[in-house]
Amino acid sequence: MQTYWGVDLGGTKIEGVVLAAPSPDAVLIRKRVDTESQYGYEHIISQISKLIQLLKDETGLQPDKIGFCTPGTIDPGTNTMKNSNIICINGRPFQDDLSKALGVTVRTMNDANCFALSEATMGRVQDVIPDFRMVFGVIMGTGVGGGVVFRGLDGQPVVQAGRQGIGGEWGHNILEENGYPCYCGKRGCNEQVISGPALQRFYLEQSGESRNLKEILDRHYQGIDSYATATVERLLEYFGRAVSTLVNILDPDAIVLGGGVGNVDLLYTEGVERAKKYVFNSGRLDTLFLKPKLGDSAGVFGAALL
Repeated sequence: MQTYWGVDLGGTKIEGVVLAAPSPDAVLIRKRVDTESQYGYEHIISQISKLIQLLKDETGLQPDKIGFCTPGTIDPGTNTMKNSNIICINGRPFQDDLSKALGVTVRTMNDANCFALSEATMGRVQDVIPDFRMVFGVIMGTGVGGGVVFRGLDGQPVVQAGRQGIGGEWGHNILEENGYPCYCGKRGCNEQVISGPALQRFYLEQSGESRNLKEILDRHYQGIDSYATATVERLLEYFGRAVSTLVNILDPDAIVLGGGVGNVDLLYTEGVERAKKYVFNSGRLDTLFLKPKLGDSAGVFGAALL
């Protein structure tokens, strides 16, 4: 029996899944353990080993390959992890160490790429464009990122991780000249303009009051708060500019919007209208903008597909 094993490594939880087929309806088992990253690198690997053993014990199955969805990515030049918010795994040969600890072939991919892969092959894109050529998966939440999936010559979906492992890293393109400083060292990155925290910060600076994004949106819809409207206007305009760059460079069949900010309905209407102004196509935009289907499962399913 061929099975698909995937693990989603998060800051607080590690989730594992075994699929009988590459389908969200083929889950044999799902399990979670705590990450406990405060105890260090070796402990995280120990927790992952514990999770895999639980999956083996309860299914009676043995994996020969396991895919991992991770924050951050493996640098092809050094074979070590970089750009992870689980700091202790940065600079370490995480993929190789996992393979040694588990005794199987391991492949890791960052969470945005796993999101794009799962939505393209098991999620919303399959419902709408099953013969897609290219899909871009957007993450807009606490941070901003993305992943690119295209159909290879053999017809199979391929993640475009890139020569430096940063394929799809949309969040750290400069969107606003001399904007807010970003942890990456630049200013005005997408992440510092259209992420949830960036929008809430803008509202606070304009109004002097602290509100979460849902409250800001509600107040805009009610027409009772000009600062809320200015914040939403900022989101729509800068979203349009940012995604137009994706369309101009990649021209994907679809863009799937994940993350908390991706739930904002206006992005699929007014946001797309703003993008039309900047796309190099005489005001026409045929790219489909889709809501994700798999929710929090996108990461672990994408890992299994690796």
